[in-house]
Amino acid sequence: MSFVSDLRAVLRGRDFRRLFATRLVSQFSDGVFQFAVAGYAFFTPEKQTSAAEAAVAFAVLLLPYSILGPFAGVFIDRWSRRQILVIAPIVRGVFLILAALLVALNAPDWCFYSAALAVLGVNRFFLSALSASLPHVVEGERLMLANAVTPTSGTIATFVGAGVGYVLRLVFGAEHGGTAMLLVFSGVVFGLSALIASTMHRALLGPSFDPDRPQARDAVRNVVTGMVDGARHVLHMRAPAAALASMAAHRFLYGMTIVMTVMLYRFYFTTNVEAGLSHITGVLATSGLGFFTAALITPWATNRYRPETWIPIMLAVGGALELLLCLPFNQVGFLAAGFVLGVTGQSVKICTDTIVQRDVEDAYLGRVFSIYDMLFNGMFVVAAVVVALLLPANGKSYLVLVIASMGYVVSALGYRLITGPLPAGTPQRVAR
Repeated sequence: MSFVSDLRAVLRGRDFRRLFATRLVSQFSDGVFQFAVAGYAFFTPEKQTSAAEAAVAFAVLLLPYSILGPFAGVFIDRWSRRQILVIAPIVRGVFLILAALLVALNAPDWCFYSAALAVLGVNRFFLSALSASLPHVVEGERLMLANAVTPTSGTIATFVGAGVGYVLRLVFGAEHGGTAMLLVFSGVVFGLSALIASTMHRALLGPSFDPDRPQARDAVRNVVTGMVDGARHVLHMRAPAAALASMAAHRFLYGMTIVMTVMLYRFYFTTNVEAGLSHITGVLATSGLGFFTAALITPWATNRYRPETWIPIMLAVGGALELLLCLPFNQVGFLAAGFVLGVTGQSVKICTDTIVQRDVEDAYLGRVFSIYDMLFNGMFVVAAVVVALLLPANGKSYLVLVIASMGYVVSALGYRLITGPLPAGTPQRVAR
């Protein structure tokens, strides 16, 4: 079935429509917020952003998902999920208004970033509650269908929100006052998701009562020990371990490329703030197109090749084309590279998801995906910190470009060495 027909099938359920609308509105607001943070960090006329400050901005955007993600489930399995969807937007709105005031009053950056961290921390619980609520509004036979269409639709809503954020920035202005208005707008829109969620019955989304559920304190401790067990388990499985390593390598190398690209568009290709933001929005658009292209071609490719074959192909192609396209250091090349890395990176992620779900025992799957989430976001932050030490002020660095592009090729070779010629579709364990 096509994406549209899939979506039409699951939208027949009234409660699903309400939960789906809650997701779309909230992720649209996320897009506006993320654009506001990026604009404040990188493209505000009052600021002269350094690579180190860029690393801080990416850490603020991504670390809450890495650190809080594994623990969110402890609480959404104990609190009413419908109430989380109603109350979290209100709490987030308060933090957004606080962040807007801090920006408008020209408070130190650390004050703004602290408020932004609080916003994203609340959002981590909100998104986890959305995911955990889905089985309560979709019949079992349609659950896989719903899982396929809702994240894609949410990603589209985030991209649309970022685009609207760009337009509103033109209206409100590029100065701190304009950023503050964007943050307030994001908070108001997010509040609408609370109104939508409030139309659902309080008990609809769970969690179900479980008298044997451990206390929250014990559950938090179990999260840590469980992740250690999950890591130990997956390290003895060749294909999932190699897939997770390839995904982590991609995120590290992609993070290096993104930070360099941001600095180039801020200080090298142009010194005009608005022109730089406008042009890098084009890179964002081509990357988004690459993500969606990957969703179309990866199922086709993995029907003809094993995922274990497609991953190194994508890594090698991504690295070779990045070097070829970006070495002249012109804007057209980076636009094209945005699309290429979008396709190759998302293809690696889709294949990694498939291999982990296919080969990891169900009892360990949740713990392994917690490790997955930490690697996915954490490696990007590590890359931002590393590249901050290597980049010159204008962002142009042949060294960083060669490390990133050749790193993809080395990762492809390393992946093939680890996996070797193993039969498709079979869990592959490393001898103890």
